Formats: sequence, C-alpha cells, structure tokens
Amino acid sequence: MTTRSAIAVTGLRKAYGGKAVLDGIDFEVAAGTVFSMLGPNGAGKTTTVNILTTLITADAGTVYVDGHDVATATKAVRSAIGVTGQFAAVDDLLTGRENLQMMADLRRLRSGDRLVGDLLERFDLVESAQKLVSTYSGGMRRKLDLAMTLVGSPRIIFLDEPTTGLDPRSRRTMWGIVRELVAAGTTIFLTTQYLDEADHLSDRIAVLDQGRLIAEGTADELKRQVPGTHVRLRFADAETLDAAARILPGSTRDDQELALRVPGDAGTASLRSLLDRLDEYALNAEELSVHTPDLDDVFLALTERTTHLEAVAK
Repeated sequence: MTTRSAIAVTGLRKAYGGKAVLDGIDFEVAAGTVFSMLGPNGAGKTTTVNILTTLITADAGTVYVDGHDVATATKAVRSAIGVTGQFAAVDDLLTGRENLQMMADLRRLRSGDRLVGDLLERFDLVESAQKLVSTYSGGMRRKLDLAMTLVGSPRIIFLDEPTTGLDPRSRRTMWGIVRELVAAGTTIFLTTQYLDEADHLSDRIAVLDQGRLIAEGTADELKRQVPGTHVRLRFADAETLDAAARILPGSTRDDQELALRVPGDAGTASLRSLLDRLDEYALNAEELSVHTPDLDDVFLALTERTTHLEAVAK
C-alpha cells in the first residue's frame, strides 16, 4: 500500500443561503485505500463528494484529486475519477451490454467490445446482458452502474451510498468488488450509512456532523474513543467469582452467569496486568473475552456529543 495522497483537502467550506454545509474540513486519502465518510443525513457527505468530483465549486479551501486542483484542472480530475451516486445512473431503455457499450463509445475506446465482455463477466451479468435494464433488480442495477464507472479505468472511485436499499447478498457482492478494486491499486472514497460496511471495508474513517469533521482514524482507533471496552471473565463457581470481585475494584458482577465485567482499554499491557493479578491470587477464569464498542456506539456517541456542544454554545 502506498502512502501517496490520492485526495488532499484543506479548509473546505460550502454554504447555501447563509447556512454552512461544510465548515472548514481537512482530510487526506492515501492512494490504494478505502476512505469512508460517515455522518447523519444532512451532515454534508454528498456535498463533499460533489465538490471533489467537480460537480459543484467550493466557497473556500483547496482540494487536490490525483494531484490536480479541482478548481483549475477540472478536466484532468475528471479523467482520473469515476463516480457512482446514490441512484444507479443506467438507461432503462437499453440492455446491460448496450449501457456498457455506450460508455465505451463515449470514451472512444478501441478495445471497447472486449472490455464490455470482461466487465459483464466480472460483475456476473453475462446472462442478463441482452435484457433491458428496466427488468433488472436493484442489486443488478447497482452492479451495472459500478461496471459503467469502471469503463474508463479510473484511479479514484467515489461511491456515494452505493449499497442503499440492497439485500444482504447484493451488499456482500458489492463489498467483494470494492476489495478487488483496492487490491488492484484503485482508491475508493465511500460514503455510507451502514456502519458495518465502513467497519468491514475501510482503511480510515472520518465522521462528519453538521459540516465538521468530528473524528477520524481507523475503525479500531475510533472504537477506543468511546467508553465501554471491557474484559469479561467467567468463573467455575461463586466462591472464585467472589474472590475475583474483591481483588478487581470497579468490576461489575453477573451472579447468574458467574461472570465479571472488568473495564479496560483492551490493550495487551492491561490484559497482561489483569491476568497477572488473577495469577497472584491463584484464581483461574474458565473463559475470557474482550468486548469493544462497535461503530454504532462510536457514531451515536460522537454525534450526540456534537449536538450537546452545539446546544451549550447557544
């Protein structure tokens, strides 16, 4: 994985009618990675994508995509990117093959026929290639839309909530395609409201709320920002549970399950210290498991914190 920046954003601002939609955000996306932007409805995710893909202009700030300034090198940016929006941009009056062929013709590709065939096979659309897109399911339309985006072999792909409304099987198929693209060196900028999607796919995640980036990091780094990480110990009998509870202050017991919940950061040092403490008193746990908050917990905690701070400021 390279650390070259595929996208670099500094001080990005955009307002509509005097209301700030993006209030000075900064982030970088390393080439050949998946960068996910999370946020509630109205947070500014789609506005960010529209600016990065040259569809609208920013009020302030600098944005470089594939090394090109989106404000002054629009054509170069567009030649380097592909975009799949929230709604599949396919022509219902054409077949799947005709949709792909149209994209190849628009790009004047000499090997268009071969490329179309390869994409139909790659996205498992060969059997439906001659059918009108109006007969396609939501998952098939999404796959065709992404296949059309790949006709130009873009180095950077923007996926704006690409799996919204898809069934679990179709979502998993899309995840597999995204992983294949990244493995081949493509950079993916993903916006999604499915937190498990971001958790499974992302190298880095940014949380956008009310036009501001309120957190950024890997999924694990974000999870560590939220309290609730703990080690669960289950013991063989009540006597051992009682003894462990006495030597582990701050722990919470579950007498029915003969279990003890011990707060911690889930790091190896704290885990080692916990085990040493049990060993010091010759106590043995039948089971040990580490529990950390998931991205749902992170998302709710961070966005609720922002809402609270906004209310206090007012």
